[in-house]
Amino acid sequence: MGMNAPGRGLTPADIELIEFARQIVDANTDGEDGVHTMGAAVRGVDGKMYGGINLYHFTGGPCAELVALGHARASGARELATIVAVGNFGRGPVGPCGRDRQVLFDYHPNIRVILPTAVGVRSVPIKDLMPLAAIWTVEAGTQQFDPATFEEPSEGL
Repeated sequence: MGMNAPGRGLTPADIELIEFARQIVDANTDGEDGVHTMGAAVRGVDGKMYGGINLYHFTGGPCAELVALGHARASGARELATIVAVGNFGRGPVGPCGRDRQVLFDYHPNIRVILPTAVGVRSVPIKDLMPLAAIWTVEAGTQQFDPATFEEPSEGL
């Protein structure tokens, strides 16, 4: 990310996804000290949107992003393009926690994450949020660091 602005500006589809997540949390929140305080939305590469809401629990209940990922999978989506979490009471987009970043990186390495940055809300590739991360897979567990993971895909391949 360096000195340049991280990620890219928001597209109309990104703004629609933020609004979808906002509607989810606004319709389902149960207060500032409640267990449902974050909504999330994920968009499949086909354009369909799937939502989720967090379920706070002292044992580490699922974040809204993980619920949205499960909803997408249960609905048949396999390739996801973009995800966002939005806080209740007008807090707007919120960046994913470390656990969610790792899950996104492992299962959807090409997904973009909408989150606040120093230059406003932007869409950032998950790989930019996981510098020097090691990939984990069901089949092989944690893999050795591979710098090729962070190279931009070649056009036309």
